[in-house]
Amino acid sequence: MNAPRPLFGFHALTVRLKIAPETVRELHFDPTRRDARMRQFLERARAAGAKLVESDDAQLSRLARSPRHQGVVARADPLPQRHSIDELLEGVEAAGSQALLLVLDGVTDPHNLGACLRVADGAGAQAVIAPQKHAAGLNATVAKVASGAAETVPYFMVPNLARTLAELKERDIRVVGTSDDAPLSLYELDLTGPTALVLGAEGEGMRQLTRQSCDALVHIPMSGAVESLNVSVASAVCLYEALRQRRAAAGEAAEAPAEPTPPVAPA
Repeated sequence: MNAPRPLFGFHALTVRLKIAPETVRELHFDPTRRDARMRQFLERARAAGAKLVESDDAQLSRLARSPRHQGVVARADPLPQRHSIDELLEGVEAAGSQALLLVLDGVTDPHNLGACLRVADGAGAQAVIAPQKHAAGLNATVAKVASGAAETVPYFMVPNLARTLAELKERDIRVVGTSDDAPLSLYELDLTGPTALVLGAEGEGMRQLTRQSCDALVHIPMSGAVESLNVSVASAVCLYEALRQRRAAAGEAAEAPAEPTPPVAPA
């Protein structure tokens, strides 16, 4: 069995207690914090059967390896390994849904990764994909910033990103990359079909091979003085534009008049 890992912050721990309480070995909390948020959290933790341990701020910071623990730190077993990308996509197709994936190329900051996972969860993306090298992995900081989304959105780190993008295209998933110099605007592209949105690290963008693997390139229109957006903000713009288009298309389909029924000839 893998060694327990630190997990901290109200949002991350609340989600873990909800979806996998058995993985929480110990939950350390600051007994001097008696506000409503802490009281409500401890009630949920007791209801989930968590083992509660009183710890001071220094102990909590040591366990979390961060001072930004909000007064709650758990020693928790890692969640079971996620399904493969193929298995996940088979489930999406079986449910009659359109794939919406976020691909991150070269995003190494755990705060950015956590924010991207949170955005992906909010927009209904089924997974986030990144290369094994030159990318942030899941850790306690990512989990805290993700506010629970690290527990709900599968994060796949693949050995060869270009090959993975080629495999997505074989499944008829359109691979759309973002680039400041792309001639086409994000808002000019149809994102209602199965789509993987690819974003690179802020400043550097996508690697050349990743760029070449894309079916289309788009830019996010910028009207102010800054030239680009943080990758998590750009992810939000792209994913929510896809969500907007899909909801609009679904609404149009629902409101479309039914075909008239031909008259039945008298017997």
